[in-house]
Amino acid sequence: MKAIMKPIKMMAWSTSDGDVTPLRFLWKDGSLQRNIKIHQVVERYEEKFAGNRMLGFRCQEVIDGEEKVFELKFEVKTCKWYLFKI
Repeated sequence: MKAIMKPIKMMAWSTSDGDVTPLRFLWKDGSLQRNIKIHQVVERYEEKFAGNRMLGFRCQEVIDGEEKVFELKFEVKTCKWYLFKI
């Protein structure tokens, strides 16, 4: 997987307990724009990245007929989502 750390637009589900689950995101790669639906969240973790609390999600989805694993990060303080690795 290649680390890219690009900001993305995300649609996510949040419970009243504060648990966050990513559902789909908009990924822009040059002039190409794709709406990626998240099939499965394989792993959830919490970490500090550059002093900021981040929630990490390792996910998988079939993209162009190929199963891809990618990582998403949610910065808790600013509520921003990032595509971390793909």
